Amino acid sequence: MHQKRKKIGKIIIASVVALVFTIIAGTGWLDVPDGVVSDAFYQKTMATDGEIVVLGMDQKALEEIGQMPWPRSVMADVISILNSAETPPAVIAIDVLYVGESSDPSGDEYLAASALNGGNVVTASAATFGSDLFLDGENFHIKDRVVQAYDEPFPELKNSTTTGHINVMADSDGVIRHAMLYIDVPDIGRVLSFARVIYEKYCEVKQITPNDIPRTDSGFFYIPFLGKNGAYYDYISVADVYNGDIDPSFFSDKIVMIGPYAAGLQDEYRTSIDHAAPMYGVEIHANLVDVFRRGFYPHEASRTAQLVILFIVCFVMLLFFIDRKVLTAIGIEVGFCIIYMMTAYALYKWCRLVLHVLWIPLFVFILFVIVVSLNYIRSQREKKLVENTFGHYVDPAIMKQLLEQGREALELGGKTVDIAVLFVDIRGFTTMSEALDPPTVVEIINSYLTLTTECIMKNHGTLDKFVGDCTMAFWNAPLQQEDPVYLACRAAMDMVEGSKELGKKLQERFGRTVEFGIGVNWGPAVVGNIGAPLRMDYTAIGDTVNTSARLEANASGGKILISRAVADILGDRAKVTSLGDTIKLKGKAEGFEILTLDELTR
Repeated sequence: MHQKRKKIGKIIIASVVALVFTIIAGTGWLDVPDGVVSDAFYQKTMATDGEIVVLGMDQKALEEIGQMPWPRSVMADVISILNSAETPPAVIAIDVLYVGESSDPSGDEYLAASALNGGNVVTASAATFGSDLFLDGENFHIKDRVVQAYDEPFPELKNSTTTGHINVMADSDGVIRHAMLYIDVPDIGRVLSFARVIYEKYCEVKQITPNDIPRTDSGFFYIPFLGKNGAYYDYISVADVYNGDIDPSFFSDKIVMIGPYAAGLQDEYRTSIDHAAPMYGVEIHANLVDVFRRGFYPHEASRTAQLVILFIVCFVMLLFFIDRKVLTAIGIEVGFCIIYMMTAYALYKWCRLVLHVLWIPLFVFILFVIVVSLNYIRSQREKKLVENTFGHYVDPAIMKQLLEQGREALELGGKTVDIAVLFVDIRGFTTMSEALDPPTVVEIINSYLTLTTECIMKNHGTLDKFVGDCTMAFWNAPLQQEDPVYLACRAAMDMVEGSKELGKKLQERFGRTVEFGIGVNWGPAVVGNIGAPLRMDYTAIGDTVNTSARLEANASGGKILISRAVADILGDRAKVTSLGDTIKLKGKAEGFEILTLDELTR
C-alpha cells in the first residue's frame, strides 16, 4: 500500500510540474529566447549562384548622382542601360516607391516608357496597416493588420510594369523571421509580394514552371534565409551603371534588384540569420526570391501539438529522474537533448517542420537540476537517518554499505531474518561492586563494555544494547553477511581472551578480578525498529534471542555456551564439548543440546 501511494504521489507531482512548464511555454514567455536559439539552430548561410544581383543605391550613388529622391529620369536611364545589352536581364526589380505624378511629367513618361519598352520591370507597392473595429453580429471586435492605405506606382508606370508589395513585418522581438506572401487590399484584391512577383516574372522569361507557393498562416510564412548582409551585393553601385562604368552584359539573364543600400536611407532590419548586422530591405527580398527558386518552405509545427509533446516529455522525464543516480541522470539528460536536437534538425531538413528548439531541452535540463538536487538532499537526509539509527552500534564497514544503499537497506518496521545472537555478562561483578566505591565501579564496567564493543565491531557485528553489565549483539542484520555465525563466535573468543588481560590489571589494582559468561545462538528473529513513535530501538526479538540470553545466564566465568545449530554451522572449524541436556534452559523441551565452544580454528 505504501509503495502504491508513493507511486501515485510521483505521478501527481510529475503531472503538476509538467502542466506548469507547459503553461509557461504556452504563455509566450519563452518566445524571445526561443527565437534566438531557433534562429542560430536553423538559419544557415549557403553560397548564392549569382543569378540575383543587387544594384545598390549606396553611398557612392548618393555622392555621384545626388541625395534622394532622384529625378525619375535617373531610374529610367538605368533601366534603359541595363536593357541595352544583347541579352537583357531576366528581371529588373526596383525596390523604390514611385507613387503619384512628380513635378517632372516628362521624367514620369520616360520612366514608364523605359519600363514598358523593356517588358521585364517589377515595381514596388506598399500598404499601411492599422487596427479597426468591425461588427460581428451584435458585438464589436478589434481587428489588427487592417489595410488602411495602399500606395502603388503612378498609373502610367503601373500599366507598364508588374507590381508586388514590399511590406515586411518583424516578430515581437523586432526580428524578421516571416514574410507576407500576399496582402488583400480593399477594392483591388490580393497583391502578391514583391519577391513572388519577381520570381514568377523570372520563370516566365526563363520559360520554367514556378514552384508552388508556400503554406501560410494568415498570409505569413517562415523565411529560411540563404545569405547574410552582402550576400547578393558585389559592391556594384547604381552609379556604376548610370555612369557607364560597367558592361550591361554582366547582368544578362539575371535578376537585377535595385534598392536602398546606405545606412541613412532607413531601410535596415534585423533578421533571423544575423541579429547583429542589419540587412537592407532589398536583400531581404533577394533572399525571398531565392526561397521561391529553391521551393524549400519550412513551416512551424502546431503550437498546440508542441505543447502536448512538451507536457508528455516533462512528465516522463521527471518520473525517470526521480530516485535516479546522478551519473545515469546526466547521461540520459545529455543523450536525450542531443537526440532531440538531431530529430528537430532532421524534421526541418526533410519534413520542412520548424519546432521550438529551446522548449524541451531547457525544461528537461531544469527538471534534471531540480530533481538531482532534491535527490541529493533526500539522500543526505537518508544518510543522516541511517547514521542516527545505526551510527553507534554497527561496524563502520556495515555503516558504509548502509549509506550506499540508503533507506532501502533499512526496511523500517521489522522483518524476519536468520541471525547469530550473542549475549555476554560479567561474572562476579555484583559482589565486587559492593566492595568498591561508585567511581571505581563505573571505571571497571566501562573498561569491560569497551572491550565487548571493540570485539563486536572488529568482527562486523551490530551492537544492540547494554543492560547493566550485559551486552547484546547480533550478526546478519541489518545487512546480510557472509558467515555470520563464525563472526559471532570469533567475537566471543576475542572477549574471553581480552578479559584475561583486563582481569590481570584489575587483580593488580583491586586485588580481585571478574570473567565473562557468553551465550551464542543462531536462528530466525524479528529485526527492526521496535518501540513507540517517540522512542524506538533497532533491535531483535524472538525465541532465538531469548535462547541466547539463557545460554549466557548458564555460562560460568570464561565459558562460551552455544547451541547445536551454531556448532553444526561451525563444523570442523571449532572444537566443542557437548554438555548434552545436562543444563536445562527455561522454555526449552527435553533434549535441547548445549555445547561449550573451546577453540576456533582459521
